[in-house]
Amino acid sequence: MSYIYTVRLTGSEVATVSLDGPVRQVPLVLQVSERFRALIESGQWPRGSRIPGENQLAAELGVSRGTVREALRSLSLTGLLEPRVGDGTYVRATNEITGVLVRDDLSSLDQVLDARAGIEAAAARLAARRPDPSGLERLTAALDSRAAAHDAADLEAFVAADTAFHRGVVEASGNHLLLRLYDAIAEVLTESIHRTASFPEDPLLLQSHLAVFEAIRAGDPEEAGRVSYALIETVKQTR
Repeated sequence: MSYIYTVRLTGSEVATVSLDGPVRQVPLVLQVSERFRALIESGQWPRGSRIPGENQLAAELGVSRGTVREALRSLSLTGLLEPRVGDGTYVRATNEITGVLVRDDLSSLDQVLDARAGIEAAAARLAARRPDPSGLERLTAALDSRAAAHDAADLEAFVAADTAFHRGVVEASGNHLLLRLYDAIAEVLTESIHRTASFPEDPLLLQSHLAVFEAIRAGDPEEAGRVSYALIETVKQTR
């Protein structure tokens, strides 16, 4: 089959382009791996869960076991899956960036905290340049939820609220690239919060969170960046 396209170059010049031959189909292994990736990203295969065996997956998809094995292997190489000899295959991460961090052991707590300090301090500085009322409302709500979870000694709710606060600071920066980067490593960042949270919380940590909020609300970029970086340093000292 041949397709003829007309392309206008400059002025009155016109050229014709012919595309001959069929469009190549996506290899079956790639189709299957993308299906598995979608299950991981959607949460149908949650992080930390063991996925079905090769035979079951092959039967459900109507493909060979070898195709399933190659698809799983490709996702294991990216760090999304972790095969465990004699135990099955587990979901290790929900995106490639986190997968690489975990696979290559680049997610030690100190390194994660240092990365958080850099991203969040830059975000806080940007957020303070133009304090947004809706952003401040989200930060206030996160702080309120954080306090309620702390009083109830609800660790999961506390981690969720604390995560919402820190992400809220990045979102308030208005820098979409920073937010995409933050979200890409969200699993590692949330895990760092989970590992450093404790009850009762050190009063210095609460004061540090409030200082970040107040600096952003006051529209003081330098102070916002300083106290945001200092907050992570306080986490290091009190963990």
